[in-house]
Amino acid sequence: MTHLSPMPALAAAALALALASGPVLAQPLDIKPAAQPAAPRTAQRPIPLPPIRPPGLGTPRTDAVQADAAAAAPAPRAPAPVVAANSEPRAPAKPSKPSAPLSKAEAVERLNAYFNGFSTLQGDFIQFAADGRRFEGKLYVQRPGKMRFEYRPPVTMEVVADGTSVAIRDRKLATQDLYSIGQTPLKFLLKEQMNLERDTTVTGVSTKGDILSLKLEDRSTLGGTSKITLNFDLTANELRQWVVIDPQGYETSVSLYNLDTQRRPDQKNFVIDYQRVL
Repeated sequence: MTHLSPMPALAAAALALALASGPVLAQPLDIKPAAQPAAPRTAQRPIPLPPIRPPGLGTPRTDAVQADAAAAAPAPRAPAPVVAANSEPRAPAKPSKPSAPLSKAEAVERLNAYFNGFSTLQGDFIQFAADGRRFEGKLYVQRPGKMRFEYRPPVTMEVVADGTSVAIRDRKLATQDLYSIGQTPLKFLLKEQMNLERDTTVTGVSTKGDILSLKLEDRSTLGGTSKITLNFDLTANELRQWVVIDPQGYETSVSLYNLDTQRRPDQKNFVIDYQRVL
């Protein structure tokens, strides 16, 4: 069964490209807050974008919870020091730290240089739900425009962008929904050349330890303005986490680890079968 979802049905939310925090097995993302829990459904609809927080979860998470989520991603290991023959062992060098917090212009320049410094990326991700649960999977990116979120079982969803469209597929329900790639808030992963200050509105910058946090607003996402926080490791020079808050105030966070910008992903990861729509 295939669906070509009408865009007005998603006008109240932004494209967050991730699963919601409801039941894991083939659970639709279209879970709206309600006064009472909904009764179990025997037939489930295809998962639309974006994910919406389940009922009873209250306001968006606090900064403390976000910090715990970011800390859950494994930190990169430093290589062991090389000791030449007939020489005394040397203590490993301490990671360099920024001497002072970066200004807004410096932070934007640092992030722009990072995103424009690679054309391919793959690694592991952990998605944190607002109720404390988490989902895991693999992320593949080939710029411009190609991306794949591949969730590990028992989740049956996958999200694929082929440079033109974004497809949300459910392997168990055999459904596929298509959306415009231009309305996703994850432009920093997909554009060929990214300029955060030109393509978004930078609303804040802060540095805590080695982590640079850059707050953005993207007014071109479906349903209104999406608020995005990028958490960047200044020492490892890697993106560690992004947090997307949709126009309704609901939040999805994704933490990254084991990132590889050298290996080229298999092109089969980015194929959308449009015949299923006809």
